[in-house]
Amino acid sequence: MLRKILFSLMLTFGISQAEVINLHENVKGIDVSLKSEKSLIVGNNVFIVTLSKDGKPITNAKVKAKIFMPEMPGMPYMEIKQKAQLKNGKYYMNINFSMSGTWQYKIYFKTNDGKKYKISGSVNL
Repeated sequence: MLRKILFSLMLTFGISQAEVINLHENVKGIDVSLKSEKSLIVGNNVFIVTLSKDGKPITNAKVKAKIFMPEMPGMPYMEIKQKAQLKNGKYYMNINFSMSGTWQYKIYFKTNDGKKYKISGSVNL
């Protein structure tokens, strides 16, 4: 019985510590929303980017991500690059984190007028 209680506490604590991305920024007049479909895990994760200007969605941009983990003692630099696919007015990317730890991300997008934008941050797995 005690094992079951400890297991459920560990499971609950582990789930409550999982990170979900839900970021909203305004970059040079463009409203940017970055969300993850669910709590981030080691393995496949879906990132969703929405862009809008003056309340109108931007659906003709080129969106891509660079996700990386800096080099550490005994570990090489790791990097993931992914282009987004537009579906229903949102940009989707499948990001596969190969291990737990702190990953840095940079989301780049270029509007059809040629202007380039970037948001950045980090996530912990």
